Amino acid sequence: MTATERILKALANRRRLKLVSTLKRRGSATVGELAALLEVTLPTASKHLSILSSAEVVEYERRSLRVYYRLADDIPSLARSILKHL
Repeated sequence: MTATERILKALANRRRLKLVSTLKRRGSATVGELAALLEVTLPTASKHLSILSSAEVVEYERRSLRVYYRLADDIPSLARSILKHL
């Protein structure tokens, strides 16, 4: 799968778009906060975040026992273009 396909697939899901939109607005959030926002289980939220991470749209940072997600610093230009419309 090409990088373009991976990005488009990652962003072609309403829940993942909501995650990305939230991170764009808030800056960062924990998996638990994002799961509550989507009203899904932690494993489901983690799976969505994993897909976004593999497309290099989000990145994470572990702080003690919590993992914080944010938009990637070097987000691909295709993803950046799409996010302008959110």
